[in-house]
Amino acid sequence: MTTRRDFLIGSGLTALGVGRALGQAWPEIDRPLPAEIIHPDALPERRPVVVSTWSHGMPANDAAWPILTAGGRAVDAVEQGVRVSEADPAVTSVGYGGRPDREGHVTLDACIMDETGNAGAVAFLQDIMHPVSVARQVMEETPHVLLVGEGARRFALDRGAKQENLLTENSRAAWQEWLETAQYDPWSPPASPMNHDTISMLALDAAGNLSGACTTSGLAYKMHGRVGDSPIIGAALFVDNEVGAACATGVGEEVMKTLGSFLIVELMRQGASPQEACQEGIRRIVRRHHRLDDVQVGYLALDRRGRVGAYDIQPWFQYALTDPQAGTRLVDADCHLGQ
Repeated sequence: MTTRRDFLIGSGLTALGVGRALGQAWPEIDRPLPAEIIHPDALPERRPVVVSTWSHGMPANDAAWPILTAGGRAVDAVEQGVRVSEADPAVTSVGYGGRPDREGHVTLDACIMDETGNAGAVAFLQDIMHPVSVARQVMEETPHVLLVGEGARRFALDRGAKQENLLTENSRAAWQEWLETAQYDPWSPPASPMNHDTISMLALDAAGNLSGACTTSGLAYKMHGRVGDSPIIGAALFVDNEVGAACATGVGEEVMKTLGSFLIVELMRQGASPQEACQEGIRRIVRRHHRLDDVQVGYLALDRRGRVGAYDIQPWFQYALTDPQAGTRLVDADCHLGQ
């Protein structure tokens, strides 16, 4: 008997075949993707698991892990985890202490997505230290997904958030030094391990449910009003509890142009491992660029079995991984330019 899911999967594969028959250049992954979805309950599992981007993911994972080991929800774990980075002034790409835009304003973006497929996000939010928690309130207390700018700020204040100046003296001094030349480079290699990018986090809880969160202050000295991928569901983050979850870090414009996290989850749905799916997500970006020295994107993926994938363009993307077997450690991701 053909189920509705079988029909939809078959129809999707047929549509891909039609596209190729019409001469469209559809990129292929390394091997054919099977149409069936293997039920995760039939597979060996490692859980709970939490992964997050960059070295500042280590303390974030440490905050998320007690929630997971106590039987808590993945969505609670990812919110509390990334709040650590949001409040840390040493993490100059997230929250308090984040580098300002070219006009000296710290503007924040964040999103969160739970196991039901519900999602919330805020963009261009100012004066609020924890945009991820505002994003969760959008998800749970409104019929909307995304609030921006002054509307997002008022929403946060109405629900008890504290208005704070997020521009630290260190970030102000760095901005004033930048103003001497005002040369804008959307991406350049970081000068220190703490001067990285977005924190994105994925978690699989003991009940087998997935959630994710992403939060950032965006590119340093960006144009006032610029919003990257971090609040965009499907770009910086996507969660499908039947399959897996994926998240991104790096130059947000490149992630948005390929809807990278959604792409990776859909590839996993069709049978790719988390690692294979992350590699294909990066290949979709690489194909468009002749100068890879000017772009960096990294992807993380986590499936219902607890398997993790990570891949990026440049050779210095790291992620924090915590599981019951080995605790928390920092892992060097495989990369395109390292091959």
